[in-house]
Amino acid sequence: MVDRGGIIKAVRAAFEHEPRINVHRYPIEMDFGDGVLTLEGEVEHIAAKKLAMELAIAVPGVTGIVDRLHVAPATHMGDGAILDAVRDALLQDVAFQNCTLKVKDKGTVEVIREATADPHGVIEVSVNDGVVLLDDHVLTFTQKCLAGVLAWWVPGSRDVINGLDIVAGQEAGDAEITKVVKLVLEKDRLVKSDGILVGTNKGTVTLEGSVPTEAQKHMAEFDAWYVFAVDNVVNRLGVR
Repeated sequence: MVDRGGIIKAVRAAFEHEPRINVHRYPIEMDFGDGVLTLEGEVEHIAAKKLAMELAIAVPGVTGIVDRLHVAPATHMGDGAILDAVRDALLQDVAFQNCTLKVKDKGTVEVIREATADPHGVIEVSVNDGVVLLDDHVLTFTQKCLAGVLAWWVPGSRDVINGLDIVAGQEAGDAEITKVVKLVLEKDRLVKSDGILVGTNKGTVTLEGSVPTEAQKHMAEFDAWYVFAVDNVVNRLGVR
């Protein structure tokens, strides 16, 4: 018989030993049953959220995770303002010109732009209590990842549930992840990315090279964390 208390104690110890998870300022509630661990609460940033899930699933006896962790927003925004910001970001990015864009607000779906190309993707955006849901389908892994990052970049977003299917069923290999992280860094106007080298090994992204400031070093790391399918980020960036 699995020791429920022992499982929770082991997970909590793993969190305590990870400096990027601040369980004292941002406590995480846990429940365990039938091999499934439920994590609930607010964490400091995207790195803490992803690391918590990776550490928890690695504990023997944990076979599944119910993720109810949200990230503390940089700015408190209403759902309508978040929805507008995500909509505008998708509309303005050329990567989604072959996608029909829809927004769902209070149960009503509005088509913002009809794609004229064929084949084309369809992205439906909704927001509930600061959590952005991306639904329907896109044509490429890059589109799926980039849509998620644009949603995370809205300062009021507490979480992004990326439910976008990929038409071609493209797998998220290391080469594809590296390509997307490079693209995201190039798109981030707050990060000077020309001195950053990106590598990926089994879902772990390594950032090497240099950036002008300590702030940019941290922003570059978070940009990598925001990418779907990235499980860990090793930040070896120097500050020049």
